[in-house]
Amino acid sequence: MTDLLSRHRILGRENFYEVYWVSRTSIRSVGDHRMSGDHPFAPKLEHAFTIGIELAGVRWIKPSSRGETRAAVYAAKGWVEGPLLNGTVVPMSGGDFPLVRPNGVIDFDARYLLEADNGDIIYLENRGYRWAKTPEIAEKMARNEDVDSSDYYMRVSPRFDAPEGPHEWLTRHVFVGVAEKVPDANRIHYFVVR
Repeated sequence: MTDLLSRHRILGRENFYEVYWVSRTSIRSVGDHRMSGDHPFAPKLEHAFTIGIELAGVRWIKPSSRGETRAAVYAAKGWVEGPLLNGTVVPMSGGDFPLVRPNGVIDFDARYLLEADNGDIIYLENRGYRWAKTPEIAEKMARNEDVDSSDYYMRVSPRFDAPEGPHEWLTRHVFVGVAEKVPDANRIHYFVVR
């Protein structure tokens, strides 16, 4: 309240009451949210599709001039299946160029093409992170061994470019991808934020 009174002196009477009312309303809303356990603006997620990508041709730059490791991993082939999109990964149309930080966090930068069942070509750009929950899991992943998805964090935030028509909706929505690392491949489950 003292902070609001000092704002009264700065903002003038009319602006003070506006700020006071907004502050009281916001505090009440936050209080209600905490008591109910639900947030009125919590996003709703809907599974859109899953992409399976076989990876090939890893090239390394290590250490890079910044002391990190950079890689190039090509998207050899793959599939797209789901309730909102089906098709294939266009073979060798791009790949991932991850940066491996000294602390083991992998910073993804993937770009490749998808071909929808109707023949539309869709550009996909993925940014995200992967890190293992223990050094032992990190070592297993480095050896390309199968590990349980609960043992690591692997999330991506994609952007799409699609032609006008049935897949244009991809260019107007935010997506979150939850990824699985399987030997020589990635499987990414994409959810559209509604």
